[in-house]
Amino acid sequence: MTVNTPLCFRGKKILAPMVRVGTLPMRLLALDYGADIVYCEELIDIKMLQCKRVINEVLETVDFVAPNERIVFRTCEREREHVVFQMGSADAERALAVAKLVESDVAGIDINMGCPKEYSTKASMGAALLSDPDKIESILTTLVKGICKPVTCKIRILPSVEDTVNLVKRIEKTGIAAIAVHGRKKEERPQHPVHCDVIKAISEAVSIPVIANGGSHDFIKEYADIETFQKATAASSVMIARAAMWNPSIFRKEGFCPLKDVMQDYIKYVLRYDNHYTNTKYCLCQMLREQLETTQGKKLHAAQTTQEICEVFEMGDFYEETTAIFEAKRTSLETKMQDEDDQMEDPDVIKMAVRFDKRDYPPQITPKMYLLEWCRKEKHPQPVYETVQRPLDRLFCSVVTVAERKYRSTLWDKSKKLAEQAAAIVCLRALGVPEGKLCEGENHLINKRKRGDQERLISRDHGEDLAEPSHKKANFIEETSDMNVPKM
Repeated sequence: MTVNTPLCFRGKKILAPMVRVGTLPMRLLALDYGADIVYCEELIDIKMLQCKRVINEVLETVDFVAPNERIVFRTCEREREHVVFQMGSADAERALAVAKLVESDVAGIDINMGCPKEYSTKASMGAALLSDPDKIESILTTLVKGICKPVTCKIRILPSVEDTVNLVKRIEKTGIAAIAVHGRKKEERPQHPVHCDVIKAISEAVSIPVIANGGSHDFIKEYADIETFQKATAASSVMIARAAMWNPSIFRKEGFCPLKDVMQDYIKYVLRYDNHYTNTKYCLCQMLREQLETTQGKKLHAAQTTQEICEVFEMGDFYEETTAIFEAKRTSLETKMQDEDDQMEDPDVIKMAVRFDKRDYPPQITPKMYLLEWCRKEKHPQPVYETVQRPLDRLFCSVVTVAERKYRSTLWDKSKKLAEQAAAIVCLRALGVPEGKLCEGENHLINKRKRGDQERLISRDHGEDLAEPSHKKANFIEETSDMNVPKM
């Protein structure tokens, strides 16, 4: 059993949250070079609440997957006690729901209160929160009371030192573990000087750890400068953004590694954790900077796949080796899962290799509807669907129970709904009951729907109530399973 040690925010060197940069490969690389804590890029609460938590056995990661199958957040055991999940939120309950979703996989939760970009402020998130202290207090208090992991927030400074200090004192009372302060106002940009005096005033006014941020342009050019910035701000810790984006070996006590080695180390993590090539390309471009006009930089700019990126950095062979290793692992896991599936299969379940294709059925008519109608006609309880998701490939399989017999398709489907329809088809075919396909001729359910539509039109013409009785609706509306999809 892993015992989580609560994060300490004093005397730490921290990778700042950076959009498109703070993904898993960069966070792990920063930890390798000496960072104590790493923040992920800001992730919006609404998007996270649409995600499913999936164990990726091939990569040995925990993935939070959007409905379109995009990986929104990926983490692994290596960073579990070091990664802080930063979210954008303007709603206390949504923030708490996201925090509970990721709490077991991260070391802390942070609320972004400093992003000045319009996409954030238009939704009342980021720096927009600075003008709404009541909302800040509500969000942070709800999180502190609702989860067991430490809560932090990251702010920008207000127009006056007094207002900034007063806000931070109010934030401190919520019970958060630390506060990160970007020493610029929301309208200021990196070329503007960082206000060390304001961060220092905050550090001296509160008892919780203050994390100084914003020193990349004026202070932090190498490892020794981190301490210089810390002393100038009297902060407990230092958070580094752009200096780490340009070369994450800024965290290395012994000094910078050659940029070529840094980029190759980064690419190794990219391959290890299947990072999307567009994100990889963006981060490598940030590291190359002034070298983007070189031959190598132009080749990187033209690359359209991870393999092409690897070839730019003389890592084509490494790409082939790594890809082969993971393909072999995937195949092995698939074989093992199939064997386990066969061994654990209930011999009493009736199986067929079928899939549901809606093109074979009239609009709005499905096998599930036919099966439900048959059960009612025969006075059986309505069908019960039990659906599971396979973690390796995130495919679904459903077992339907009808009249105390179980039915399923041996083929796995890409959605819960398709798997349930396939199970219904198996049941109907085993029973010798029509399933509603176009090739079966006249469809009594369609006729039933038409009669219902005509009755509603007659009622409307006579000024009668348009509301359809619920017992009639049940005959025509496909029922969906209330079963939650369990994790395997």
